[in-house]
Amino acid sequence: MKTILVSGASGIIGYGILRSLRSADQQFLIVGTTIYSDSVAEGFCDIFEQAIPTDHPDYIDWLLRVIKKHKIDFLIPGIEADMYKWIEHTDTINKSGAKVLLNSKNLIDLCKDKWVFYNTLKEHLVSYAIETSLETDFDLLVQKFGLPFLLKPRCGHGSKGIVKVDNSTAFLKYQKDIGPTLMVQPIVGNDNEEYTTSAFCDGNGGFYAYMTLKRKLSKDGFTEKAEVVELDTINEVLLNLCQLFHPLGPTNFQFRKQNGILKLLEINPRISSSTSIRTKFGYNEALMAVDYFLENKSIEQPVIKKGKAVRYIEDMIIYEK
Repeated sequence: MKTILVSGASGIIGYGILRSLRSADQQFLIVGTTIYSDSVAEGFCDIFEQAIPTDHPDYIDWLLRVIKKHKIDFLIPGIEADMYKWIEHTDTINKSGAKVLLNSKNLIDLCKDKWVFYNTLKEHLVSYAIETSLETDFDLLVQKFGLPFLLKPRCGHGSKGIVKVDNSTAFLKYQKDIGPTLMVQPIVGNDNEEYTTSAFCDGNGGFYAYMTLKRKLSKDGFTEKAEVVELDTINEVLLNLCQLFHPLGPTNFQFRKQNGILKLLEINPRISSSTSIRTKFGYNEALMAVDYFLENKSIEQPVIKKGKAVRYIEDMIIYEK
């Protein structure tokens, strides 16, 4: 039996991965880690280990001890902080005997700063790029983007930290942050035309499988409601993006439609927050990752069920042992 470690197990991505692995026909020993002692993680894993913060100087030593203690075969990051930390210590982790699920280092580095990512995308695939600026003059931005427009964190995930600006007073609160931490974008499309596509990529400019959801976001920036859809041009779009960025393994592409054309919001070089929803419709990317990277199995496009998903609050009861 293989032992799988999933980090960030208290978050929607982490416990989504845990639930996806648990639903598979294969049997795994699943170790969940999180810095929180009072989270839902224990309810979804076989072994729970409380982690130290990823930015702690002893974090890698702690992780190596956990790998040795539980004889971990495969590690899956459930939070971006761990993805960024692990990619800088891949050799050290590999020497422990465990394999780790990580995308292309070039893509991970590129996606860390959305301004840098935008400029790369604009240079090569202009049609997918959403015009972005570091301009700090309100009047010029209104001329360029109209009102309202958006201020987005250069580094961040989900929709956290996004500010909708509809007047100069609101703009002045954030003006000094444009450039160092924020960038400016127009509002593209509308909330009813947002899509999230996860693809399992081959690292050589192609992909093996994919699934698209039309989604509505929660106030926390995660998928709250979703419907399985098929976009007419998605194969071509994914191929173009894969040929440019060479992603490897589970990769999430987020789009909005404007005048019928797909515009790329961002790429998340990891398993996304909607992973547990995808699993219910037949696309289990956590299991694909185990099969591909640990078992050296080939990946084929799964049959995707049609339907809709709605997330809701439920209770997790963990009894004392």
